[in-house]
Amino acid sequence: MILYNTTYSVANEVEKEWLHWIKTDHIPTIIATEIPASYRILRLLTEVDNGGATYSLQLDFNAMEDYFTYLNQYADDMQQRIVDRFTNQFLSFDTLLEEV
Repeated sequence: MILYNTTYSVANEVEKEWLHWIKTDHIPTIIATEIPASYRILRLLTEVDNGGATYSLQLDFNAMEDYFTYLNQYADDMQQRIVDRFTNQFLSFDTLLEEV
């Protein structure tokens, strides 16, 4: 199992709107690609007060090939959707993990 994690630091002013949009629009759009096997959205509980909330969006892929398909065909567009909607109101970084 391959886990593609994106960690988001979201401004307090838009946190509720951001989370609602992620759950009702963004994640369904990702799942509609039929490439990720499953997903999770998690809120970090042990964070430093940085003026925002921190979330982790985790996408599970059955194989590295599935991840690369998603990365090459969809990832840039999915990230751009968030940028277009919440410009300058969040920061993010990605990590790729493998279940052992």
